[in-house]
Amino acid sequence: MRPLDQILETVLYVDDLDAAETFYGRVLGLERTSRREGLYLFFRVGRQMLLLFDPEGSRRNPVLPPHGATGPGHVCFRVAEEELDAWQARLESHGIAIEHLQRWPCGARSFYVRDPAGNSVELAPARIWGLPDG
Repeated sequence: MRPLDQILETVLYVDDLDAAETFYGRVLGLERTSRREGLYLFFRVGRQMLLLFDPEGSRRNPVLPPHGATGPGHVCFRVAEEELDAWQARLESHGIAIEHLQRWPCGARSFYVRDPAGNSVELAPARIWGLPDG
């Protein structure tokens, strides 16, 4: 058996699927693959998936075991270091405030914003974790 080497999906909880679809689809440019009203939105992120669940819908879903969290979560999207400024400008042009700029010990930087549900969304190069870019 091989060791685990990739995360297939990440889940965040959002209380307004329309606002989340605008943020993740239009602003961040992710490809929506599925939506079920009152329950979820699914987006493709390269070879992984971002699943956005309405927490109440998730608790009532009879098909899957309830899973979830209370309060804001965090997700970090990998971006090329040379594209950080362009991403920051894009988010600001959509009226999204940069919550925090971070300089990491390795010399790389990242920044944080909040999605409409209050989840922490970070954009960063892979080298903040000592991983190769790309």
